[in-house]
Amino acid sequence: MSDDRRNTLLLTGASRGIGHATVKRFSAEGWRVLTCSRHPFDPRCPWPGGEENHVQVDLSSPDDTMRAIEGIREKIDGRLDALVNNAGISPKGEDGERLDTIDTDLRTWGKVFHVNFFAPVVLARGLKDELAAAKGAVVNVTSIAGARVHPFAGAAYATSKAALAALTREMAHDFGPAGVRVNAIAPGEVETSILSPGTEKIVEQLPLRRLGQPAEVAAAIFFLCSGESGYISGTEIEVNGAQHV
Repeated sequence: MSDDRRNTLLLTGASRGIGHATVKRFSAEGWRVLTCSRHPFDPRCPWPGGEENHVQVDLSSPDDTMRAIEGIREKIDGRLDALVNNAGISPKGEDGERLDTIDTDLRTWGKVFHVNFFAPVVLARGLKDELAAAKGAVVNVTSIAGARVHPFAGAAYATSKAALAALTREMAHDFGPAGVRVNAIAPGEVETSILSPGTEKIVEQLPLRRLGQPAEVAAAIFFLCSGESGYISGTEIEVNGAQHV
């Protein structure tokens, strides 16, 4: 299939973990994947066409995020089948400790919310016409930390993810008349390179007694972007081995 007939995904936070697995899943399904990162394209990346499909953008900067939209438009030729807002940051203290509501600096709150909450709506709103042209889908990656206090996730991260879940419902309402579906997935403990020490104690209490795999989360994201979920919008799917029950 020629590039202009392939479904196109715009993915933030693609360089590792869930994002990396999402690139692999969509690429395997024949999609063209545009990746967003504050870093330039890494030539060691094995994805075909990766450099030409990469957008360098600092999602913690409102100006840079809005500026990037024009560059994205130039790459997608009027249609965007899916936007997956996966990028997220969760700052820690000097010794790696969780930052709570008392200890988190106001500037840190602002940076976390710009990446985790504002960037998703800025990108979706800026690309609304392209999503509408494709009758596309938006998937926001939230977290189990958005629904309960987590031993490792900081307060700014947790509240930004709770806000993103509420934003998902609002966006589903507002984008629906344009034929665009908006959903969220809320991962729990997923096996990535950035697991916090002590995660094994949480896993011991999970009903499934194991960590989730990035590919399992990517599969849920793909489902919500595919025609198989054509009448699902405004929902948040828990991907956590029943950790939320």
